[in-house]
Formats: sequence, structure tokens, C-alpha cells
Amino acid sequence: MATEYASSGEYIKHHLQNLTYGQLPPGFERHDAHGNVEVLQQATWTFAHGAEEVKAMGFWSINVDSMLFSIGLGLIFLFLFRMAAKKATTGVPSGLQNFVEWVIEFIDTSVRGSFSHRNALVAPLALTVFMWVFLMNAMDLLPVDWLPFAATMAGVPYLKVVPSTDPNVTFGMSLSIFVLVLYYSVKMKGAGGFFSELAFQPFPKFLFPVNLLLEGVGLIAKPISLSLRLFGNMYAGEMIFILIALMFGGGWVLAVFGGALQWAWAVFHILIITLQAFIFMTLTIVYLDMAHAEHH
Repeated sequence: MATEYASSGEYIKHHLQNLTYGQLPPGFERHDAHGNVEVLQQATWTFAHGAEEVKAMGFWSINVDSMLFSIGLGLIFLFLFRMAAKKATTGVPSGLQNFVEWVIEFIDTSVRGSFSHRNALVAPLALTVFMWVFLMNAMDLLPVDWLPFAATMAGVPYLKVVPSTDPNVTFGMSLSIFVLVLYYSVKMKGAGGFFSELAFQPFPKFLFPVNLLLEGVGLIAKPISLSLRLFGNMYAGEMIFILIALMFGGGWVLAVFGGALQWAWAVFHILIITLQAFIFMTLTIVYLDMAHAEHH
């Protein structure tokens, strides 16, 4: 598929572009593939054809492919685990039941090791976070051209299939965790106790502006680091797959070498996608544990 583009840069840009839906402002000039220009007479809701149109759509645009794949993978996770629970047996377990039991035992061990309080929400949340992030990351193991090429044949201009390479998805998840951290911090310590924790540590109370600045920065850094770590690692992995795919358009020698390299990177990438899901889950548990803890 790389040979169908005018340059390597065009190929890379296409594969890194989300399918975005939003509103273009009146007076915006749309350019089609044939060089024709259309000046919009009124605000128009449409799919973006390029980064310039995405920029013009502004904040209220939505990456349809990221939403489609992330929600779809979440539903697959719920369906498979529900099916395993309904068909669970005390006899010889099926392969799916074995897998689900292993995952639940792994999550339970992780929660017991990192969370020292009582909260019935934490273990199900940790399970959901781990499996959801893992499934989104695992989409990176599909050949980079398969689904985008099929989408192009169906008339869809862009399609990114790895939701965790979209910062909107990773920030959305991390901000949800951040809201829970704030909620339990206030619930367990009270508004005054939470403020005291931010304003009167680690330095003496008369330095509360310094304490508030340091602790406030540390608090805000939690969702930012949580989201950017996942996004950065998965985006870099996707970029490597795209660069390897370019080799298939450089003759049979490079194609053979690219195929071997792609296989090796995919095997190594299995570790990366699992590790990133584990890190996101572990930090979620740790942050919630810190929200429950009283500091004296």
C-alpha cells in the first residue's frame, strides 16, 4: 500500500491521521483531490479531509475511529468475561475460563499488594483498566495497512485503529482516574483535611504557599504523566510499524528484510503493550491508595 502514495511522508501522514468529524466554519476553503476549491457558505458538519480541516474544526470535533474502536473493544471485553462467568464450571475449565480466572487472580494479587484499604470499586476498576488498555494496545499488532486500506476502498479517507495512540483517549481515561482520586481524597479526609495535606506538607506550615505549589504540581502531574506515558509509548510503537511497512515498497530485498523486522518487532511489542497496560493499572491502584491514606 505504501507504493500508492506520492512520497513516504504522505504515507506516514495518512496513517497517523484520525477520522475526525466536526464543524467547519463559514468561509472555509475546502480543496479536493482534483485541485477544486469549495468555499463553504455556512457552518458545515462533515468529516475532515486532512490536518488543516481538523484544526479548523476546533475543540468540539471528535475522532470517530478512536471512539469506535475503544468502545467496541470495551464491549468485547465485557462480552467475553460475562460469557466466561455464565459458563463457569467446577469441572474441567475451558480455555476462556482458564484465561479469565488467571487474569482475575493476577488483578486480585496486584490490588492486594498495592492497595491497603477497603474499597469494593478498586478491584473491578483495575480489571477494567488493565483489559481495556491491553485490548486497545493489542490493535497495534494488526498489519498497519489492512484496516486503513479496507476503509479507503469503502470510501473512508482515514482510519487509525489503535485508540491508545490518540491522546484524547489516554487523557480521557487518566482524567477519569483523576476525578476518582479527588473524590476519594475529599471523602476520606474531608475538604479541610485534603487541603491541609496539600498546604502544610512537606515544609512547616508558614511555608504553605510553597507547599501548595509543590503538592499542587504533583497532583496535576498524575493524570498528565499517566496519559502521556501510555500515549508516547504506543505512538512510538505504531510509528516503527509504519516505518517498517515503507520497506515493502523498496524492492524484494527490502521487503524480505522488512517482513522479518516486522515479525521481530511484533513479538517484542507484545511485551510493550502488556507492560503499558500493567503500568496504567498499577498507577491507578497506587493513586487511589494515596487518596485513601491519611498523612500525619
